[in-house]
Amino acid sequence: AAWGEDSGSVVRPGSCRARSMKGAGVKITISSQGKTLDSAVDPRFGRAAQFILYDTEAGSYEVISNTQNSAQGAGIKAAETISQAGAQVLITGHCGPNAFNTLKAAGIAVVVGADGCTVGQAIERYRSGRLTASGSPDVAGHWQ
Repeated sequence: AAWGEDSGSVVRPGSCRARSMKGAGVKITISSQGKTLDSAVDPRFGRAAQFILYDTEAGSYEVISNTQNSAQGAGIKAAETISQAGAQVLITGHCGPNAFNTLKAAGIAVVVGADGCTVGQAIERYRSGRLTASGSPDVAGHWQ
């Protein structure tokens, strides 16, 4: 599938059915240790150094700083940050229950298991179906 053609579905709060994103541009956020597509995926969502917001329609990206990293609620604050940026999908290494529930409530699909690859590789794996959305968090709260 070409970029943006087979990205799955997102269920919005209060919606009875999934809104298909097939054929539409999708904004994918990836937790990143650096500021380029060659940077390593940060395995931590809430405490990631920054996020890469990749627009599949335009083929471009922007860097979103994750400087808030507070002692408590980092995952929830990070979820709010990427939601406000227009993210529709999150790709990360791991996601705890508080962040996962906040992302789910915002209608953002959560994809875990991308640690060990670059941001660009994670995007390609998601687009090719090798990384898919998770139905639940994969670590306990306050995982580091």
